[in-house]
Amino acid sequence: MASTRRVQKELAELMNDPPANISVQPNEVNMSQWEVTIHGPPRPSPYHGGKFKLNVEFGLEYPFKAPLIKFKTKLYHPNIDSDGSICMGMLKAEEWKPSTKMHMVFVALYDLIENPNPDDPLVSSIAEQYRTDRSGYDRKAAEYTQK
Repeated sequence: MASTRRVQKELAELMNDPPANISVQPNEVNMSQWEVTIHGPPRPSPYHGGKFKLNVEFGLEYPFKAPLIKFKTKLYHPNIDSDGSICMGMLKAEEWKPSTKMHMVFVALYDLIENPNPDDPLVSSIAEQYRTDRSGYDRKAAEYTQK
């Protein structure tokens, strides 16, 4: 199956040249499931010092459909809801391209953690707070990050 070869190839690339602050651990029984850990940004941010775990599941239609990616770690973030679902352009069905590499996805997720996009929120109340009460947002996001 083509998707299995693609997943194995991408995993090998990630193991040989891992993105900064990101580690990938494949499920030993099922290669189409990965656990990813993103370490929070080194510079001051409400997510500084955080360790964010994600599940990645490659469906049978990968790479023609985006993998299912969910945060297992709770974040206070306008683009990530309480179920761990993510609102990020390149992962949307209409924007996903089969040529997209997981390396690019993980770097974009790292960037999204560091730079929320309140103009394309999944949680509008958090996006509103991000826009109107940045210090309150930063405080609450930092509390979640410490947990």
